[in-house]
Amino acid sequence: MKVNVLKHEGNELRIELFGERHSFCNALQSILLKDETLDFAGYNLPHPLVGQPTIYIRGKGRRDLWKALLDASEGLQKELEQIQKTFQEAWKNETTSAVENSE
Repeated sequence: MKVNVLKHEGNELRIELFGERHSFCNALQSILLKDETLDFAGYNLPHPLVGQPTIYIRGKGRRDLWKALLDASEGLQKELEQIQKTFQEAWKNETTSAVENSE
């Protein structure tokens, strides 16, 4: 993923993400919206086939907006790890159940 900074002034940060689409941007926005030190978090993808998504965040006070993005990416990673663990456990249970049923 490539990141292009479009604006970083005061309590506003707007970046353009190359190689990402709605799935990633929506997940990141969801995590950012949980951050009480931010006033606003959103993204725009003008067209799903062309163009790059733009992430916009506005902080309250002196919040380090890059730190907010890093915190959100870590939160997203933790959520994905939990989803993976849940799927692995379900697969293990399904596999065990199938073996027990075949005996």
